[in-house]
Amino acid sequence: MAEKTKPSESNSFVVRLAINNETGMLGKVTTKISECGGLIEHMDLSGFKGKKVLRDIEVRARNAKHAQQIIKALENMEIVTVEDVSDVTFLAHIGGKLEVKSKIPLKSRKNLSIAYTPGVARVCMAIANDKEKAYNLTIKKNMVAVISDGTAVLGLGDIGPEAAMPVMEGKACIFKEFAGVDAFPICLSTKDPKEIIEIIKKISAGFGAINLEDISAPRCFEIEEELRKVLPIPVFHDDQHGTAVVVLAAMINALKLVGKSFGQAKIVVNGAGSAGISITNFLLQKDPGDIIVCDTFGILRSGMSEGNDAQKKIAGKTNRERMAGSLKDALVGADVFVGVSAGGILSGEDLGRMNQNAIVFAMANPIPEIMPEEAGQYVRVMATGRSDYPNQINNALCFPGIFRGALDVRASTINEEMKLAAAHAIASCISDDELSEDYIIPSIFDKRVVAAVAKEVARAAQQSGVSRRVLKNWQEIHS
Repeated sequence: MAEKTKPSESNSFVVRLAINNETGMLGKVTTKISECGGLIEHMDLSGFKGKKVLRDIEVRARNAKHAQQIIKALENMEIVTVEDVSDVTFLAHIGGKLEVKSKIPLKSRKNLSIAYTPGVARVCMAIANDKEKAYNLTIKKNMVAVISDGTAVLGLGDIGPEAAMPVMEGKACIFKEFAGVDAFPICLSTKDPKEIIEIIKKISAGFGAINLEDISAPRCFEIEEELRKVLPIPVFHDDQHGTAVVVLAAMINALKLVGKSFGQAKIVVNGAGSAGISITNFLLQKDPGDIIVCDTFGILRSGMSEGNDAQKKIAGKTNRERMAGSLKDALVGADVFVGVSAGGILSGEDLGRMNQNAIVFAMANPIPEIMPEEAGQYVRVMATGRSDYPNQINNALCFPGIFRGALDVRASTINEEMKLAAAHAIASCISDDELSEDYIIPSIFDKRVVAAVAKEVARAAQQSGVSRRVLKNWQEIHS
């Protein structure tokens, strides 16, 4: 299955080659890379070494193993010496992806006395007398904590808090770049839900919102639920709700394209972890024909003995006919498949069991439940979680705008009304004239998305009574 994936930017490397300085030698090198399945991105002349030319060539590979195969093939060429190899992704992470900068230049005693002592004391006392002033006089107004315990990182699983840090840093980068939200990564060296809850409660004073990330199920449900009860700021587990929001946005447009309604649709969700359960709960608000949820032990159904409490609870809300069996059985007559499970578990024959004009969201990463090339003839609309195929279902479409809108109105929570508003805002960024099989969801880089989501989330917060700041006109958004 992995051999069918395309070379990607995330698996790029730069190889410095000393190549015989003769006509046609560079052509032989580029041909060899191409024969090995590599994709040349950039090439620079970096100097000379004796009678050899030094060239730096950036190559995209499918994965780390594939990169090593390309390098080995180059090493076996008599006309070439491999001088050095650098992994582009690792180079970008050296020293981390974030830094802290002062907004006030400390170039004089005057500036120092204003930013720090003695001037800061008056600001401290103003906040001590009225805690709400922390929103205007500290970073709290625009600061989100991105918090993980490293137990459910991407498709990697329980890799620990240190290894989770690059992901949390990446989330913070996205917050800032796309929505102007300051975010700080915090990884906790504990898996105890009660301890995690207490730590977050104790550090929450400096933040305007909490983004929980990559915490395994079912612990994530308990942690989020308790924090939402006790904290006066939004607490949002992105793996659950962010995924659900973007899935709904994509499904609104996909069903519109194929001429089906939610009320007609039989939806199969594979993977009953935090994302799968949250997606199912969210989609149930659209009153679909039915939802069948599957996990490693098969179809979830009311009264089953398998599964955890969260899975048993969702089983009672779905599978109206109490169907039993496997994922393959669930797919018979289905209109939509949503995969948040594992790569390579479906075949084209499996998708052939679905209804005409099938919609498939295969979101396992990095390898989807089925590759688009294999699914092609069996589906009308295909989406994945990958950036190198059309219709990428990615949480980054949603969480920057949701937090931007919530912070702008100082929301006390992120409720269902706000999440539904976000999903419809994302879907609305694609007009009926633009809608097509390869364009059911906007690009992460579409500048309309964050603005649309923030505006509608802020409006929903005000209308549902959870905002503490009223925007009199929507030009104030992002202020």
